Amino acid sequence: MSTISRKEKTKVLVLSAVLTALVVVLQLLGSFIKLGPFSISLVLIPIVLGAATCGKGVGAWLGLTFGVTVLLSGDAAAFMSISVIGTIVTVLAKGLLCGFAAGVTYRIFAKKNQYIAVLLAAFVCPVVNTGVFLLGCVCFFLKTISEWGAAEGFSNVIGYMFLGLAGGNFLFELATNLILSPTILRVINYKDK
Repeated sequence: MSTISRKEKTKVLVLSAVLTALVVVLQLLGSFIKLGPFSISLVLIPIVLGAATCGKGVGAWLGLTFGVTVLLSGDAAAFMSISVIGTIVTVLAKGLLCGFAAGVTYRIFAKKNQYIAVLLAAFVCPVVNTGVFLLGCVCFFLKTISEWGAAEGFSNVIGYMFLGLAGGNFLFELATNLILSPTILRVINYKDK
């Protein structure tokens, strides 16, 4: 097992701090950009970047920071009025797990092909983020979401969850992550110099 030099630890700490600030700023700015009823998560890009450059622990931290910022910004207010505990669990879990999963994915594939590793991590992050959100919706908010869907003309709650509630946001987040993957790779390669 190799030891990490003090210089490398300092690099990771500084990059983690900068990315943490970026996550907060992007989430607060992103709360003004709506696609459907919810804000776009612009923060997934720095989460993937942190997970790839600094590891799954930093990815999880950045995801957790994302979740806390969502809660503090009022972006989850519609769900808070239904279930405070359900909202907190869902929002924190989706953030933490998307960052952790991106870090694990990157680490698994980076030794074989760094570009593929970044691409897969950029894919996994929004999939986990949206997947955990939808799971939280089923566990804590299904009755209310069913009513929201009926009001929007959906006869099926699952159809509403995928097409009306989360689908547009997911596709935007996925496309943004995949398009910016080469930029993430450049930052990783720059960090390694």
